[in-house]
Amino acid sequence: MSEETKKITITINGRELEAYPGETVLQVAHRSGINIPHLCYLKDINEIAACRLCVAEVEVNGRRMRGLPATCVLKAEDGMVVRTNTKTVRKAVRFNLELILANHDMNCPTCVRNGTCELQKLARERGVESVRFEGAKRPVTIDDLSPSIVRDSSKCILCGRCVSTCQKVQGLGVLAFTNRGFDTEVGPAFDFSMRDVNCIYCGQCIEACPVAALRERRYIDDVWDAIDDRDKVVVVQTAPAVRASLGEEFGYPIGTPVTGKMTAALRHIGFDYVFDTNFAADLTISEEATELLHRITTGGVLPMITSCSPGWIRYCEMYHPDFLPNLSTCKSPQNMMGAIIKSYFADVMAIDPESIVVVSVMPCTSKKSEAVREEMEVDGLRDVDYSLTTRELGDMIKQAGIDFDMLEDEQPDSVLGDYTGAAVIFGATGGVMEAALRTAADVLTGEDLPSFEYEAVRGMEGIKQASVTVPLGGVPTELKVVVCSSVKHAGEVLDAVRKGDLSCHFIEVMACPGGCIHGGGQSYVSSSERMSVDPRLARADALYSEDERQVLRKSHQNPELIELIEKFLGEPNSDVAHKYLHTHYHPRPFYEQKAVGAYDD
Repeated sequence: MSEETKKITITINGRELEAYPGETVLQVAHRSGINIPHLCYLKDINEIAACRLCVAEVEVNGRRMRGLPATCVLKAEDGMVVRTNTKTVRKAVRFNLELILANHDMNCPTCVRNGTCELQKLARERGVESVRFEGAKRPVTIDDLSPSIVRDSSKCILCGRCVSTCQKVQGLGVLAFTNRGFDTEVGPAFDFSMRDVNCIYCGQCIEACPVAALRERRYIDDVWDAIDDRDKVVVVQTAPAVRASLGEEFGYPIGTPVTGKMTAALRHIGFDYVFDTNFAADLTISEEATELLHRITTGGVLPMITSCSPGWIRYCEMYHPDFLPNLSTCKSPQNMMGAIIKSYFADVMAIDPESIVVVSVMPCTSKKSEAVREEMEVDGLRDVDYSLTTRELGDMIKQAGIDFDMLEDEQPDSVLGDYTGAAVIFGATGGVMEAALRTAADVLTGEDLPSFEYEAVRGMEGIKQASVTVPLGGVPTELKVVVCSSVKHAGEVLDAVRKGDLSCHFIEVMACPGGCIHGGGQSYVSSSERMSVDPRLARADALYSEDERQVLRKSHQNPELIELIEKFLGEPNSDVAHKYLHTHYHPRPFYEQKAVGAYDD
C-alpha cells in the first residue's frame, strides 16, 4: 500500500487535513500549525489525557462524540470533524486551567521557571487573568537534600510526565504517585528524600517537568561569592554539549552552536581563566584508549565500560555492582580537568592550588553529585568545587547584564585550552566510542589513518553495535563495541553480557537518552517544541559540525595534551596519571537513610 493510499482526511477548524491511521488529532493539528493546549502530554512518553486541556468538540460520521474528548489520545478517523476554538471548548480550557492554578504555588516572579514555565505560558495565552476558585493549596515540601535535584511539592500539577520518564525512558521508577485524592503527590516511595533512594540524578525528570516541581540544586550564588573574593583564582571549564544548548537560553534555535560567544561571556562574568572541558575529553581518550588496549593485550577484565557519565556510574553501583571491575578507572573529563588545573596548571602559573576554585559548566545534573563524591579529590583538594548546569550559566550571563547577541567570539585560554574534533563529539551518544576508536586505530597501526569517522556508532538508537578490524600483535583482530543511550538500555546490554548472549570488548554508556546533549541540565524544551524538533538530533548536529571544522580531529594529536604528557604525566596510564586522573567505585545500596525525618537534616 502506497503512502498516499494510507492517508485519511479529517477537518479541524474548517480546514481539511491529511492524516495517517494511528495519528492522534493532537499530532495532526500540531503538524498543520494548529495549536491545541496541553500540559500532561509528552510525545511517546506520557499520553494519558490527565490535564484535560487538549479537549475539542468532535463529530464522526455526522454524530457528535459525547463530552469533550482529549485530542492527545483521540485517534484520527476518516471524515472526522474537529473544532478546537468554539466557545464551549475555550470555556472548558480556561476552567481547567483555573482548577490547576487554584492549588498551585503561583509565586511566579520568584520561581526558577519564570519565563520557561509551560503552565504560565498557557495561562497567558488563554487569557487567564484571575482564578475564581479559592481553597487549600498544596503543602510546601522542599526536598533539597541531594546535591543534584530539588523537589517542590507545592509546584507539582500531577501531570505525570516525570513519572513516565523515570519509568519508561530510564526504567527506574524512582518517582510515583503517592497517597490519594487531594493528598496525592509525586515523589519517591515512603516519603524518602531523593538523596536516599535509587535515583541516579540524571535529571530527565527535570527536563520532563513543565513547571518547577523538579529543578536542579543551584550554586550560582556560591560561584558569584568566589568571583568576588580577591584571594581566590576562579577557573571555569565548559563541557562539549553546553555550546550546543546555551544559545537556547537567549532565543537561538535549538542546537545553535555558540562556542565563541560562550567563551566571551565567561570572561565578561569575571572568571580569571576560561578553559574548555574538551581538553580533558582529549585527555580522557588518551588514558581510556591506553587502558583498553592494555586490558585486551594482557587479559584484563573485558568488556571495558566507559566511566564518564556519573548517572551511569551510580546506576552501575546500585543495580549492577558485579560489573564494577569492568568500569574504566578513568575519571570523567570534568574531574580530570579539575585535578589538572589544581596540579599542572597551578605549577605552570605559580598559583597556590589551595586558592584555586574550579567551576564546571555541564549539561548534567548528576555532575553535581559527582563533584562531591569523596573519591574526587587529590591531596585534600577537591577536583571540582562547583558544578553548574547550562541553565545556571544562562542565568549568570543575564544577571551580569551581558548582551549575548553582541558578544564577539573568543577563544579559551592557553595551557589547557586546545582541543580536537574528537573531544567535541563527546557530548553525543557514540561520541566517546568514536573518539576512542580514532586514537586506538592510529596507535595500533602506528599511522595517521585518513579514514576515521566511525558512523556506525552514531545516531539516537538506544543500543548500537559495531566492529572494527585492528592489528593486535600484528594480527588483524575484530574489535567489537557497543554503545548504550539511557541506563534502561545499559541494563539490557549488561544482562545480555551476563547471560553470554553478547560478547564485546568495549561498551560506551551515557545515562541520558542521546547522551549529554539531552542531559538534565540543558535548556528546557517544551512539549510542543519536542513535537516539531528532536533536540537530541539538532544539538548532535551542532557538535558534529564543529568536529568537521577542526583542523585536528584525533585526541592524541592535541599539542597541549602532548605537552602535558611530556612535562607532567610522563606517559598515559603512568603512576602520575593514576594519581590525578583515575579513581575507583563501590557498590551502593538503594536506600541509604531512613525515611523518617528525611527532611530534618
